[in-house]
Amino acid sequence: MAVVIGQINFKDDLKLNLYRKGPKRIYVNESILKKQSEIKNYIRSVCFCSNDIDIVRSEPSYRRIWIDKVVSQLEPVYLDLIIRFNRLLKQRSHFWRSESFLKNQSSEIVDSFDIQMSILSTRIFRRRRRALFKIKPYVEYWHNHLSKSKEQIDINYLSGIQNISPEEEEEEFISKKIAEQLLNQRSIEALTGKCSFGPHRDDFEFLINNVSVRKYGSSGQQRTFILALKMAELDLLTKTFNVPPILILDDVLAELDLTRQNLLLNSVGKDSQCFISATHLDKFNQSFLGSSQIIYL
Repeated sequence: MAVVIGQINFKDDLKLNLYRKGPKRIYVNESILKKQSEIKNYIRSVCFCSNDIDIVRSEPSYRRIWIDKVVSQLEPVYLDLIIRFNRLLKQRSHFWRSESFLKNQSSEIVDSFDIQMSILSTRIFRRRRRALFKIKPYVEYWHNHLSKSKEQIDINYLSGIQNISPEEEEEEFISKKIAEQLLNQRSIEALTGKCSFGPHRDDFEFLINNVSVRKYGSSGQQRTFILALKMAELDLLTKTFNVPPILILDDVLAELDLTRQNLLLNSVGKDSQCFISATHLDKFNQSFLGSSQIIYL
């Protein structure tokens, strides 16, 4: 077993027990957390690693994971919604292949699934859209700062929910629309066994001057955009909770050119506690190294 001990904001004692087998245990002030997600009520962090470039250039699942991490830091209860939705989605898929459906083809069970899925999907959708609305101004600021350009950026939420205006927030109205679409695609779902509509199929489109960064952006533009996303997340959490989160940079300088490296290093560590991993120190300027604590492993 390994034990990690720390102090949060000089007031809460944190202890993390790690085991070779079985789940880890988290204690705050000697009290065990019933749900590990509750740790986000005490400590928040933003991590940027080289693989994060896939958020911009790869498949939609990476972008969903990104927005879900942002929302879960703003609203820790969101993790429970995602877990419940994924469990329900799995049960729904299993039902289509079960003997119960093949023999009876009863719609009552699917009706029950639809009711639950429409409620959970609505709550996930609203929180994702709300978080996107909050983070976009920070992304714009950081993109302008990092690129030194006048490019116009945008982020669009690509959801399968039809006829929902960007301002629509009524849960009952959105839930009704989702239930209608689940009903309309039921015959196809019965054949394929897969639900083709819901939060698990959503995507997010990153644009520069109305052009897709994923499809047509240069390597430099893609790296700048992901860096802007991460720094925007840092600013959003700081402004929301009045406490800067921990910033973790995992060997990211190798992915950036010299100009972007300097812009990043000049921006980090001023307000947040920052941990940077690297294989070489020659990419850091001496003034930055002089104000840092270096640990060799």
